[in-house]
Amino acid sequence: MAKRRVPPLRTDTEAAEFWDKHSLTDFIDDTEPANDVAFAARPLKQVCLRLSERQIEQVKQIAATKGIGYQTMLRMWIAERTRLEAASQ
Repeated sequence: MAKRRVPPLRTDTEAAEFWDKHSLTDFIDDTEPANDVAFAARPLKQVCLRLSERQIEQVKQIAATKGIGYQTMLRMWIAERTRLEAASQ
């Protein structure tokens, strides 16, 4: 059986359409390991917030509808608000 090759994909749209209809496992012989991948870690500092149980449950429910964790949701809200406040000064 001949090996399947990934065709040239010239745009992100073309690539998305191709991968919507194909599985990477069908082209496993056309891949290479990514051994030298590094991600820059952004240092985060821990803070402690006291919130009511009701607030936490509400945030958890909202975050669940978006498919993210509640702490991620809180960080996103804080980042959004700090950008707005900084822009209005």
